[in-house]
Amino acid sequence: MDSLTPYAERVLDLVERIPPGRVMSYGDVAEYLGEGGPRQVGRVMSTWGGGVPWWRVVHADGTGAPGHEARCLAHWREESTPLRGERADMRRARWDGRSADSQEAH
Repeated sequence: MDSLTPYAERVLDLVERIPPGRVMSYGDVAEYLGEGGPRQVGRVMSTWGGGVPWWRVVHADGTGAPGHEARCLAHWREESTPLRGERADMRRARWDGRSADSQEAH
């Protein structure tokens, strides 16, 4: 297994701070950090993301991690994440990286 890079540490630290019931897209994470892109965030999550709330990082359309959709949905329901069908409702569930209680949509 590859050793954790400084970039991976920053990604995982941010993912740990996403509040229950909220999500960020892979691109949101990269944009918040000001480096990398959705693919780089996805690589970090697939390699090292098992120890953080990985289900809170989604595709831009609100779908969960490939191959883990059912587990994502179970976590989302447990955390009362706003949903649209079996996807996270990005308009209502997206977290902007600020405070845990900034729930209002933009």
